Amino acid sequence: MENVMDVLRARGFVKQTVFEEELYEKLGKESVPFYIGFDPTADSLHVGHFLQLIAMSHMQRAGHKPIILIGGGTAMVGDPSGRTDMRSMMTKETIRHNVECFKKQMARFISFEGENAAIVVDNADWLMNLNYIDFLREIGTHFSVNRMLSAECFKQRLERGLSFLEFNYMLMQAYDFLVLYRKYGCALELGGDDQWSNILAGANLIRVKEQQPAFAMTFALLTTSDGKKMGKTAKGAVWLDENKTTPYEFYQYWRNVNDEDVEKCMKLLTFLPLEQIDELCRYKDERINGAKEVLAYELTKEVHGEEKANVAQIQAKAAFGGADAELLTKEVSGVATVVDAMVAAGIAKSKGEARRLIEQGGVSVDESKVTDVNAPVPSNEFVLHKGKKVHLKVKIV
Repeated sequence: MENVMDVLRARGFVKQTVFEEELYEKLGKESVPFYIGFDPTADSLHVGHFLQLIAMSHMQRAGHKPIILIGGGTAMVGDPSGRTDMRSMMTKETIRHNVECFKKQMARFISFEGENAAIVVDNADWLMNLNYIDFLREIGTHFSVNRMLSAECFKQRLERGLSFLEFNYMLMQAYDFLVLYRKYGCALELGGDDQWSNILAGANLIRVKEQQPAFAMTFALLTTSDGKKMGKTAKGAVWLDENKTTPYEFYQYWRNVNDEDVEKCMKLLTFLPLEQIDELCRYKDERINGAKEVLAYELTKEVHGEEKANVAQIQAKAAFGGADAELLTKEVSGVATVVDAMVAAGIAKSKGEARRLIEQGGVSVDESKVTDVNAPVPSNEFVLHKGKKVHLKVKIV
């Protein structure tokens, strides 16, 4: 059977590891419990978490047991990694709600049944009731302040001020790893490369405290070819919750990625065979658009299911390929002008907004741009376009 590390390397996941040969051997001969941590700072996962979920799925498919650690305890403090400001505090109730939302979304990627079924744990269960003196004596003695201050996750914050509250984060994350090792035999922590210092601290703590092997592996962050984090639009983050980012918007985000990012996204975020990806991305001319459509469809299917992916694909092709019959249809009545139709169909909130959109050149009917704010509707059935992203078939009844 293929070693999962070979799979992860071939697809471009692996950024840093320690004791690599020992880890490779272990992954090849036994089922290894591993964990990834998620701080519940919102009520939905977003594209930034996507890569972690896919990596976890690859690991589980290869026979390894996923432990999903929800940071209900650490979210009360806030992780300084990759930040120049302090995170806002969260209430226990908010964290609990966010955890439930996460579990539902993760079930699309991870199996909670079977021999190596995933489990979900919350570090609030052991962090919230810690005795501070005992914690310092058991854990704090193994951490060098000098070494901690040299860690990348603290460097950026030192310039603007790092609170002692946040300084504790590395100790708590390392302690999480130790607790999971003791409770579940968890020997490997995975995460984004911005977490390297924290993950490595946990592996080292287990080796010191338990005199047993423990491993760390980080993944490349999901970035564009020019180094910017993926998953941001003019509206904000690209969420996995369809109430925050609709399946159509999600599809369109991936359909519009830069040409040079298509192959990387396919390897990291889909389960398509590498040979198929190589074939799809062989040409770097206009034929790359076909690969973008495959990418958008596969990712929308993974997150929202096949049915909603099919609808999103149909909407996109109808909007940009002329297959008008497949567009979503809105029935309206009592409309005489395009402005009336826009308000009745919900494309504009008011007639004033509809007129402004027309004056700004952002409205088309069928294939013609509307330039007259008093333009009548052309027929009892037509396609209304607002900008490049909103396309709706209007039927007057």
